[in-house]
Amino acid sequence: MYQPPHFIETRQDVLHGLIRAHPLGLLISNGQDGPVANAIPFLLDADVAPNGRLRAHLARANPQWRLLADNPASPVLVVFQGADAYVTPSWYETKRETGKVVPTWNYAIVQVRGTVKVIEDPAWIAQQISDLTLSQEGSRAAPWAVTDAPPTFIQSQIKGIVGLEIEIAEISGKWKVSQNRPVADRVGVAEGLESETPGASAPDMAGLVRAYGGIERE
Repeated sequence: MYQPPHFIETRQDVLHGLIRAHPLGLLISNGQDGPVANAIPFLLDADVAPNGRLRAHLARANPQWRLLADNPASPVLVVFQGADAYVTPSWYETKRETGKVVPTWNYAIVQVRGTVKVIEDPAWIAQQISDLTLSQEGSRAAPWAVTDAPPTFIQSQIKGIVGLEIEIAEISGKWKVSQNRPVADRVGVAEGLESETPGASAPDMAGLVRAYGGIERE
């Protein structure tokens, strides 16, 4: 990943936080005809090994799992995308001063590298889907649980998936949130995102611009 120094994020708790907040990762591996990529939800075990461990599952009908099983030493890349937003130069004070500005795109992203262990143990898979469900349902007033479904139905579903474990060998983060702009421009970006930009990511990105740019609310 291209990493200008001012955008590098190395704090593991911050990187892990993005994974937990945005658990749908893009799993990229090598295939016979080139890269293979699938978006799947992940769980993070932060206290395992130096960098943590990812857990997930794939449908047996998905040929990527067989490629992973047949090439256990082949490295994979998992990409987690956090908040992002288009940034118009109209928000920059520099536009009014010199006009020498162009649009850009702000984003926060984490990349994980490691090797995959394919797991076909039904008990492991049952625990995985239970943990994943709880991670998403736990905050609901009336959460659904795997045990709410008939056991025979769940058993049939488990037969159709395989588990994945990725011990994280390398984790890197890039927070491109206007740190390279003058303070007045950063203020303009934060205020513009808060007042003009539709979409769920805009408030989150505005918060990142303020946090990384040292901008207090007036």
